[in-house]
Amino acid sequence: MRSMRTVFVFAVVLGVGNTAGLMPAAFADHHEAAIIEEALSAAPPELAAGATVMDWEMKVLKQGDNGWTCMPTPPHLQGTSPMCNDATWMEWADAYLNKKDYAGGKLGVSYMLAGDEGASNIDPYAEGPTADNQWIKEGAHLMLLVPDPAQLEGMSTDPSNGGPYVMWKGTPYVHVMVPVERE
Repeated sequence: MRSMRTVFVFAVVLGVGNTAGLMPAAFADHHEAAIIEEALSAAPPELAAGATVMDWEMKVLKQGDNGWTCMPTPPHLQGTSPMCNDATWMEWADAYLNKKDYAGGKLGVSYMLAGDEGASNIDPYAEGPTADNQWIKEGAHLMLLVPDPAQLEGMSTDPSNGGPYVMWKGTPYVHVMVPVERE
């Protein structure tokens, strides 16, 4: 199994198209089950039970029925950063993934109860820490979208303030981080 995993990882790194053809079906099923489990770890169990699970190519891995969509760690990030989004956050995710402006206008809630392994508090597309991008690792938290970003004026952007803070201020992807547990 280890050598097949090496082949799979190598194929992914090289960008080889259909890596599923390189894997035995049992491995692919186990891999998909692990992705689903990781994605669902972002939400409270009651919510996760009825959630749809999608990968970052928007392929449905598990169909749900409660309007929530859970996603595994984005492929460009290290570690663990799954999220579970309401419909508003899925609109936000589409804008973010396609690097287009997000218009907002509605309240949105996203769970990240498994925490994350780090992101810039300033640059939405940063892939790692730099001297000036305020890289933060956050434990379990919620993320909130507000209908009008002007409502965030005066709210702290400091992730070490001990409470909620604004992330990605001044970008179309601005949102509120609400820590519910510290690492």
